[in-house]
Amino acid sequence: MKLKTHKMTAKKVRITKGKKKKIMTKHAGQDHFNARQTGKMARRKRRNQEAAKADQKNIRLMLPYS
Repeated sequence: MKLKTHKMTAKKVRITKGKKKKIMTKHAGQDHFNARQTGKMARRKRRNQEAAKADQKNIRLMLPYS
């Protein structure tokens, strides 16, 4: 039987190429109220981050073909 991909998870995460296959997600808190952030924090949040170790197993189960 075919396994189904969890579509919302597939849209929110990106899996890198190569041997490591890191699960990358966006930083939280970048929608609005950004004027109060320091420039350093705003620049750091523009880049993707690796998903938390506690979530990675569940994310991999939701994306069986990646």
